Amino acid sequence: MHAQKRKFKFNQLLNLTLNPNLNLTHHMIWQIPTPTRFEGRHVLITRLTPDEDIDDLYEVSHSRDEFKQLWKYMTYGPFGSKEEMYNWLQSIKESTDPLFYTVFSKQLKKKVGMYAIMSPKTRHGRVELGNIWYSPLVQKTIVNSEATFLFLSYLFDDLKYRRVEWKCDDHNEASKYAATRLGFTYEGLFRHHMIVKGKNRDTAWFSMLDSEWPERKGDFERYFANPGLSLTKLHGRQEDTLPQD
Repeated sequence: MHAQKRKFKFNQLLNLTLNPNLNLTHHMIWQIPTPTRFEGRHVLITRLTPDEDIDDLYEVSHSRDEFKQLWKYMTYGPFGSKEEMYNWLQSIKESTDPLFYTVFSKQLKKKVGMYAIMSPKTRHGRVELGNIWYSPLVQKTIVNSEATFLFLSYLFDDLKYRRVEWKCDDHNEASKYAATRLGFTYEGLFRHHMIVKGKNRDTAWFSMLDSEWPERKGDFERYFANPGLSLTKLHGRQEDTLPQD
């Protein structure tokens, strides 16, 4: 009798999970993201190749003292030498989680930053974009907007993920602004979440859902067609004192 009740409850749960009204029937197990290349009008995104990437990446992130500030909230860097950075790139090139990419600026004709797809939860349809850094040479430009758009298009349109996450140090105001500007929604603060470079890190969490993506995608497309527009305002977000479009 108890076994029959447990079986009945399990079948109820299974039927609930498979209810098409919940929009969970298409992908019970999501594909692990494994793209090798994205290309837009302004950027070319490819998998990390240390031998090809090191010269550009080191130059745009270490050639000036002020460039080294970009590493402040990262879990790694700045590096003491090009060799040290190269060794780090070699240590992560085979990683599948995070899966690392470099971002090439067509305008500057060089690699100007890095991006990663990470923490894919294929049974739940969620994944994270992270380990993102750009040289000050392209900060406050269209580079991050287009790169993020290409990743989101792949994850939502091609792989049909339900949720994409963005997380950052709560003190990293530029990253928090970028998240909201790009259409992510702030969800809350994970206090004492990590220890990074010997210091406590409280982590701010943001997300975008598949149900939100069609509208966000339309906002991106209008922005790319009319760069004078504010992506922040297109997403219905309030402008503030942080870097503008």
